[in-house]
Amino acid sequence: MSSAMSAGREADCDRRRQRVVKAVNTAAQKGSRITVSGIARQTGVDRTFLYRHRDLLALVHAAELEPAEQDPASGATAVSRASLQADLANAQTRTVRLSTRIQQLERRLSQELGQQAWRESGLGAPTDIDELQRTITRLEQRNVELTEALEESQADLMAAREANRELTRTLNQRGQQGSRTTP
Repeated sequence: MSSAMSAGREADCDRRRQRVVKAVNTAAQKGSRITVSGIARQTGVDRTFLYRHRDLLALVHAAELEPAEQDPASGATAVSRASLQADLANAQTRTVRLSTRIQQLERRLSQELGQQAWRESGLGAPTDIDELQRTITRLEQRNVELTEALEESQADLMAAREANRELTRTLNQRGQQGSRTTP
């Protein structure tokens, strides 16, 4: 009994396979759109049947990629699914590239408008930064010169104070010696 069931299953599988091959060939001759779902629906098989039989799946995919046969008298050119997919991929790549460029330009515009608003408000940095840098350098140099002059003056003052102390001591010593000699 199991061999009869196996034979029945094999015969059913062969019939479904033949329906799929016939449907793919017919669709290719008519120039119809070929998809796995469309062929499965047309032949009354489940899509998993096509995925389990790799040779049938390869046949469907090959037919999908083949250009539809055109009437040479019509002058129409054949367009394959692969060429349309390539065009779509190129368009998507270009879209991504243009979107990136738009974002860059929007950021740059935002920065420029922000800087312009900052300058116009009077809160921004003056436009002549070079002049300010030169003024800062000149003032820093003047500060160094004044610091050196101050240190020199302080050294002179300390020397003068020390000399004053020495003179005061000397005078005090003379005054004490003179008061000792006078009775």
